[in-house]
Amino acid sequence: MTLRRPWPHSLAGQMALLIALALFVAQVINFALILRDRNEFRLAQATRPVAIRIADALEREARGDRPIVAEWGRIRRYPTDPVAPAGTERHPEVASELRRQLAEQGVQAGRIDTGLRTFPDDGDRAERRDLRRRGEHPADQLMIAVEQPGRGWLTIVVPWPRAGARLLWALLFQTLILYVVVLLPVLWIVRRLSRPLRDLRLAAERFGPGDTAAALPTSGPDDVAALIAAFNALRLRVAAMLDEKDRMLGAIGHDLRTPLAALRVRVESVEDETDRLRMVDTIAEMNRTLDDILSLARLGRPSEPVTEVDLAALVDAVVEDFRDLDAPVTFVEAERLRMRLRPALIRRAVRNLIENAVKYGEVAEVHIATAPASVAITVADRGPGIPPDRLAEVFDPFTRLETSRNRETGGIGLGLALARAIVQEAGGDIALANRPEGGLAATITLPR
Repeated sequence: MTLRRPWPHSLAGQMALLIALALFVAQVINFALILRDRNEFRLAQATRPVAIRIADALEREARGDRPIVAEWGRIRRYPTDPVAPAGTERHPEVASELRRQLAEQGVQAGRIDTGLRTFPDDGDRAERRDLRRRGEHPADQLMIAVEQPGRGWLTIVVPWPRAGARLLWALLFQTLILYVVVLLPVLWIVRRLSRPLRDLRLAAERFGPGDTAAALPTSGPDDVAALIAAFNALRLRVAAMLDEKDRMLGAIGHDLRTPLAALRVRVESVEDETDRLRMVDTIAEMNRTLDDILSLARLGRPSEPVTEVDLAALVDAVVEDFRDLDAPVTFVEAERLRMRLRPALIRRAVRNLIENAVKYGEVAEVHIATAPASVAITVADRGPGIPPDRLAEVFDPFTRLETSRNRETGGIGLGLALARAIVQEAGGDIALANRPEGGLAATITLPR
């Protein structure tokens, strides 16, 4: 089982996916930068006021205005580290930043210890409201203990906001807005670009000899419109070249058939019966070769219209023509099959396969098999078959296989090439296969 690619196949889908991935990566980077800046801001917000308060308290104590004690005040003094026994979560980054802030204030500190504890219910309500207004939750308090060598530990408790989900939702909403604002115009532009390109692709796939479709409208951006205009001009030039080729082939066919007809009349005056019959056969073979070459060259621009025919009756009529010549051809009767075909061309393709079977395989056994979506016409013989590695080669024009075909039987190797070209023009194909019981089976498959 073939696995499909997980990404879109269309130009619009691939560009939309690429831009969506680029926006997502940009938002992830933006989110990381915001979190880093927020953490730095929270760190500075937690340490700068503490450093200022400690410096002011020490200055007041030095002036004798207010001593720092353990009973009251924002800053208290303890003989030992009050944070260490609590076993709370440490924040060494706060200690490092606070040491730098204290140094700027001219305060020399020893060890600095930090720890989190639950925010009390009777905390500062105004501070709580301010934190919530900024989208933060005052769920924790940060205890900071600063050692003064020989004088104990200074402690202070500050709010330690915990980032809430508001930031995440804000970034998600911002991402959604970016996707809407950027992706919708991009999708519109890409669809405007891809629609004429898709029409151009379909027109190029449909184009072939005899194509009479109208020129494509030159829509889309200037580059795409110029490409469509160039394709329209190219199609006109190709059609003109094909018309010129048909006229040239018609003239060649007329110029060759005229001397062949004259030669055929002159042959009748040859007295030797054997030589005359050989000359007649040679001229007939030249006429058949000329017909095959012209038919193969003109295929794709047939003058015969598509009509509804009974395929079984058509094949039966071809088989009857061979039976009238006493050729060993059998046909298994089939039910009526109404199909829209070019009957003369299909008749010629079937005739070529039967001729090959009779000529190289002694007999031709023809039968028709039907399927819900196709019809198969099989012509089987009892000849030597074809080497498996050369089954595809026999469809090339002017190709004959010396190891499996008798060169004395005539022909220049155009029968199978012409038959396959006719069937492919009708939307089908021809397959060759060696039969297990001996011989070759040529199968024409046509869509119903």
